[in-house]
Amino acid sequence: MQQQTILRIYIISFLATILMFVVFVFFNNYLDGSVWNGMKICDSRINGVYCELDRANDFFHQKINTYSNLFFFFLGIIVIQIAYFDRKDKTIVPKNLIQQFPLISFFFGCCLIYLCLASSFFHASLTWIGERADMNATYSIAITLIGISCYRLFIKQDTSNKFKIWYVLFLFFIVLLFIEIYLYTSSFVLLPLLILVIVICTVTNYLQNKEKFNVYLQILSLLFMVSAFILRTLDVNKIGCDPTSFYQGHSLWHLFTGMSVFLLYYFYRSESKDASHASN
Repeated sequence: MQQQTILRIYIISFLATILMFVVFVFFNNYLDGSVWNGMKICDSRINGVYCELDRANDFFHQKINTYSNLFFFFLGIIVIQIAYFDRKDKTIVPKNLIQQFPLISFFFGCCLIYLCLASSFFHASLTWIGERADMNATYSIAITLIGISCYRLFIKQDTSNKFKIWYVLFLFFIVLLFIEIYLYTSSFVLLPLLILVIVICTVTNYLQNKEKFNVYLQILSLLFMVSAFILRTLDVNKIGCDPTSFYQGHSLWHLFTGMSVFLLYYFYRSESKDASHASN
């Protein structure tokens, strides 16, 4: 992918995120907390799980934790544009399996935007339905990354468009299924299990094709994820906690997990078609 195209992708993503930020500001300034009245509140609000102050009279009950979700939107717009250019690109330059599968990139980008909206809904309302949407969106990211890693692990050459469509529809069905699974299994079990599957599949892919993958992307992704869990744990345990501060550990959890999943996606997308490392 040419540098000019990459720059265009980032500029469009930045402008789209600024526009979404303006929308967020508009809603937070012209609506109030009464919008959420009648909705069942979540246990996280009852137990005061997060450090940030619960501003019950504001539309955004947790302002910083809500706005920080815009980072997922920014990344989602980037990935959707990558999918568009992958589909549009008709050059003869050798492409890896993920570059030849723009639909799964598009689906991953949509999941990132879904996470932005669902997590924003949750932290703005602190409702049970918002929390459920937030967790399902988080699972959708993990499920898609598992889908990408398994596709690379078991598929050795480009497949038909029909197979790709059915593969993405299968991932979508699994995401829907997790709406119900979440009711019976704690996220403290499900999320680590999904992450463990991602790690196992990714390490296996790397060990089978060391010369084609950039291991530093994998390591960076893991470091961001570990750091994100540390920040979230500190926030939940109220360590270094200031409820009215601009700094909130959970908002950094959003930023660090966003970087982690994006780098892992880029790890697969950057796989060299041959033994020399590709840069796109």
